[in-house]
Amino acid sequence: MTAVHPPARVMRAGILGTGGVARLHAEALAVLDGVELVAVADASVSSAASFSATYGSPEVFDDLAAMLAGGSLDVVHLCTPPAGHAEQAALAFAADCDVIVEKPPALSLTEVAQMEASAKDAGRMLAVVFQQRTGTAVAQLRRLLAEGSLGRPRIAICHTLWNRGEQYYSVDWRGTWAGEGGGPTLGLGIHQIDLLAYLLGDWESANGTFWRLDRDTEMEDLATGTIVFRSGAVASVVTSVLAVREESLLRIDTELATIELAHLYGHAHANWRITPAAGVPAEEIARWALPEEEVPSGHDAFLRDTYAALLARRPVPPVAADAARGLELVTALYASARLGRAVSHDELDHDASLRGMLSAPVIDLRGDR
Repeated sequence: MTAVHPPARVMRAGILGTGGVARLHAEALAVLDGVELVAVADASVSSAASFSATYGSPEVFDDLAAMLAGGSLDVVHLCTPPAGHAEQAALAFAADCDVIVEKPPALSLTEVAQMEASAKDAGRMLAVVFQQRTGTAVAQLRRLLAEGSLGRPRIAICHTLWNRGEQYYSVDWRGTWAGEGGGPTLGLGIHQIDLLAYLLGDWESANGTFWRLDRDTEMEDLATGTIVFRSGAVASVVTSVLAVREESLLRIDTELATIELAHLYGHAHANWRITPAAGVPAEEIARWALPEEEVPSGHDAFLRDTYAALLARRPVPPVAADAARGLELVTALYASARLGRAVSHDELDHDASLRGMLSAPVIDLRGDR
């Protein structure tokens, strides 16, 4: 007699905010087993309705409270501007939902700590979308670095050279401290900075300088900085919205190899290069090879791994954990510019005044243009 098994549990997901990044979430959810997108909400009901018609006709709501009341949800995806994340997460946790939130998770480390505490109190999970951490290449290189197979990291370069102009900043909440909470270092560069820390581990100190060369915003359009990691590695960090040829660049030089990643918004194996030092045995180099079965970075990989954990009620996987990791470094860079000196990890941990809303003086070189 064939055993009859109960159907696998299906998690009911809702998406708050139906802009561009929400589409990546909806497309990834559509191919996941055990998950159903049942609700979407947006202050623009017409936007939400159009989104719903494209992605399987989930129920449409005009705000989060209504969606939580009517959606019978298990998971809420926050695809909204960061200024609202902390309050929205608290509402979702209170409704007994897990939360998957786009970066940056909030506007300050204080808010992230509140979100983590709310999740713990409710017995729910908080996952932050840093999809650059995903993919088989990152997993392999993180393992090699952690086990010391590539030798000690020495030098790193972390550049986010993008271009954002008038159309990008025409959105009313962008380009202001109140709306974005920070400039492109927070809104854009945090992806690559987070990936750097994901690969190199704990950091020791950060020193940043912020510049305004062209864009008419309250914050920087160029940032330069230095991060020292506890391994002794020293990283140069540059983030800008002024690049004509856009590129995201990560390079780590260790004792035995140079690791390079050149891409824009996502990476696959072809975007990575490992150059061995002279004299490294061929059999050791062969151990460094990326897996034959390739998984590129992206929301698909992120949500697949995250939902596997949510369905099993396991802790969120490393690609979704450590909500404050990237924001810690970004906060330290802004605090450094404000104080005029390097800021240490220990100082950031123990000085509550550094963990609040970001601010920094910006050196304006626009002149009379």
